[in-house]
Amino acid sequence: MEGAMVLRRFLMFAGCLLWSAVVTADWYTDEQAIMGTVIRTELWSDDPLTAAEAIMLVNEEMHRIDRLMSTYKPDSEISRVNRDAAENPVRISAELLDLLARGIEMSRLSHGAFDITYASVGQMYDFRAGVRPDEKQINAILPAIDYRFVELDPAERTVSFARPGVRIDLGGIAKGYAVERGVGILRGQGIEHGLVSAGGDSRVLGDRRGAPWIVGVRDPRNSDWVVARLPLIDEAISTSGDYERFFEEDGVRYHHIISPVTGHSAGEVRSVTIIGPNATMTDGLSTSVFVMGVQDGLQLIDSLDDFEAVIVDKHGQLHQSDGFLPPKK
Repeated sequence: MEGAMVLRRFLMFAGCLLWSAVVTADWYTDEQAIMGTVIRTELWSDDPLTAAEAIMLVNEEMHRIDRLMSTYKPDSEISRVNRDAAENPVRISAELLDLLARGIEMSRLSHGAFDITYASVGQMYDFRAGVRPDEKQINAILPAIDYRFVELDPAERTVSFARPGVRIDLGGIAKGYAVERGVGILRGQGIEHGLVSAGGDSRVLGDRRGAPWIVGVRDPRNSDWVVARLPLIDEAISTSGDYERFFEEDGVRYHHIISPVTGHSAGEVRSVTIIGPNATMTDGLSTSVFVMGVQDGLQLIDSLDDFEAVIVDKHGQLHQSDGFLPPKK
């Protein structure tokens, strides 16, 4: 009898613990201004302390990556490369070496539409101040844009530039890489449902507790409208648009996605959204396809497994990769 009473008390106590865990489990959300954009972390947890620690670790990682890759910080590793690599090989971290290698591989994959040396011309644009280079300035520096001028030595862990005037910027893959790292941190903390986003790049972890995450693709000319809603489960999504950083002059929109071929803002599309299993790749592919245009861009995406695209062209028309289309009869 006494044993049965003890068992009942234990079950009642355990039930109270379970009930408490259920009612305190919740979604936790945080937003921080890091890397020149809004970093948003959202996760489900039954422990507020676990949630707070996971969010803190994600934000710390974002700050670390910003210190490594920001071209606006003179003491960042990439600023040191831009300052010295045309004169001598610069020893860099294994992490930066890997990202540079991935950037070069993206250049090869996109036949040069993605090129981290675009910054040789890109640095002359100031979209906040409405400043752009003229044709003479572009033509003078355009020969410095070529990813093949970035020479990596994995054995020595160094990078050098093959000619003066070369400047690199990892803006086309850095935020995707950062959110991929952020979701890895959440996973390491035992989180099963979450999201990390940085501007136009997002990576979701798992589903949204029984339903997919729904991410809207905004209308490039009307921020209150969406042109598509995409369901995601454990995937990445990246959008590159001509509405992110831009100014207009004499009816022409100058924006931050620069064609490595012309040195001008790419003008064939208004936005490109890529979904796939890795945010570093979706980030790089969204930039690549934006520069390539609809036909070549869709051909690239359709040649890759597990990646899909939604493109809004310069006329506002919607285009989708084969994976979004109904099967042919």
